[in-house]
Amino acid sequence: MTDGDPPPSGAPDRIRSIAVHRGDVATALEAALRSDREVVLRVTPPFSGRMRARLHSLGAGTVGEPDAGEERSSDDPAPIHVDPRDLVSDVPPYPEVDETMTDHPDADVETRRKRHTEAVESWRETVRESVVDRVELDIGNERAVEVDVAALG
Repeated sequence: MTDGDPPPSGAPDRIRSIAVHRGDVATALEAALRSDREVVLRVTPPFSGRMRARLHSLGAGTVGEPDAGEERSSDDPAPIHVDPRDLVSDVPPYPEVDETMTDHPDADVETRRKRHTEAVESWRETVRESVVDRVELDIGNERAVEVDVAALG
């Protein structure tokens, strides 16, 4: 393909926008921040003008390679993995239990649990409200494309 040729049907650089559910972004970001797992939002082929990115935990495979048990022809484009941090403007620090306990040292255990639960829900709401309008996707071969982000929910 040359610079003047249109991309083939289903090529990753044909993606103009991705749709993400705000809850999926918050869940993926929380899992990425709180565990050793690599949690992403995944756009899978065949690609079209508007794609839905879905929550995905990477298995034994690496980014750009099929996960364990996933078969793909060498001609098929690789799924695109989007780091949830790239989908949020100004990622807020996650509220840790120890911080809640320090902030309320005289509270009983049940009150601390309630306050921590409220702090986590507030964090999730902030993340859901902070989804960006555009994101750069790595489409392989050291290429990237900037696309619109349609936040759902």
